[in-house]
Formats: sequence, C-alpha cells, structure tokens
Amino acid sequence: MADCKRRAFFKGAGAALGITATVGGGAALYGMKRAWDPLPSVVAAGVTTVETGAMGAGEIGRVEFRGQPVLIMKKTSEMKPNDNRDVIVNGERFTVIILICTHLGCIPAWTGEIFKCACHGGEFDSSGVNTFGPPPRPMVIPPFKIDGTKLVLGKEGPEYAKLKQANS
Repeated sequence: MADCKRRAFFKGAGAALGITATVGGGAALYGMKRAWDPLPSVVAAGVTTVETGAMGAGEIGRVEFRGQPVLIMKKTSEMKPNDNRDVIVNGERFTVIILICTHLGCIPAWTGEIFKCACHGGEFDSSGVNTFGPPPRPMVIPPFKIDGTKLVLGKEGPEYAKLKQANS
C-alpha cells in the first residue's frame, strides 16, 4: 500500500516537473526572440520618404536609408527600360538602388551612361544590372512602397513584391 502512494507521488512530481520545464522553456524562447527583434524606434527610423514628382528626366537624388546610400534616378527616354527593375511612379520610370557595388562594397559613380565602380572596374547599366567586371549580381533594390508621387523606402508595397518576384 505504501508502495502505491510512493509511485503516485513520483508520477505527480514528474508531471509537475515536466509542465514547469515546458513553461520555463517557452518563456526563455519568448525572451530570446524579444531580445533579437529591433526596437520599435529603430523600425520607425528605418523609413525614408522621397518626393519624386518634381524630379526632371535624368535627375539624380541621393538619400540615406538604414545607413546605406540610395540613388533615385528618373530615367530619360534614351535609357533602356527594364521592366524587371524599373520603379514606375505616375507612369515615369525610376532607378532605385542601394548604391553599393555587389563585388566588394565600393560606391559606384554615375558617368552619365553607366555606373562605374572605381575599385575593380565593375560596370552596371542604368537599371543597376551588372554588365562588366567582377560584380556577381545587380545592385540591390531597397524595399519600397509607392504613395502617390512619393517613394517610401522601408515599407514593402505590391510594386516591390512584383519586382522581387521578377528578380528571384
């Protein structure tokens, strides 16, 4: 009789220990995830808005987005359109790229026809696609959303999702 009480006690204690360990493990995982997530103030600071309505053809705008240089250029009629990379705002085509060479992270310069990287001679066309040299892939298009004539960098809109899908 005493053996049955002892066995029941150990079964109950084992179950309680298992439940406690499960709840504690879940709380630890939740705390780790919260520690890895960016702070709300950091997420809010990661949005940059650019007005494109007043830009003229061939005009270049530069902004900083999450510590990286972003180039926004309104394409001229002479520049080759690229449906997989051009951002279209109010019927006008724009190149929107993080202006960092995909080879070693240098900042390419716009020559009027191509982006030329001074570090190792890499070249990109007016859409940011690598055309010559060591860069292994096109320049990155930052996440964006179109709001009228404004380009909101840092928010993913349907236009960005479409370009992302076309480039994958």
